[in-house]
Amino acid sequence: MISSNRYIGCCGAYCKTCKPFIEGFCKGCKIGFDTKERDINKAKCKIKVCCFREKNLDTCADCKELENCEIIGSWFSKSGYKYQKYKQAIFFIREHGYSKFIAIADNWKNAYGKC
Repeated sequence: MISSNRYIGCCGAYCKTCKPFIEGFCKGCKIGFDTKERDINKAKCKIKVCCFREKNLDTCADCKELENCEIIGSWFSKSGYKYQKYKQAIFFIREHGYSKFIAIADNWKNAYGKC
């Protein structure tokens, strides 16, 4: 069974509101790796490799080392609206769970819930 969480990237990105994904220009962060259609050993994203391959987690929200992780920490510290929204998503998931996040995110009209 394929998880509904497959549209949530390990960093908190949400594919269903991402214009490149919707328009077919992006495969998504997780899609294909969960079904083995894509090879995680060929992934270049350090976050994805750590989360999916090394720790076998759904997202970084499930990681015990989240608070002290240099990989995701450097991603979240980048300037730009989306990085802070990714961080908010991960910490929201950590506190409230995937189903509550998906229920909210599915109502977003634009990427990252931006108005």
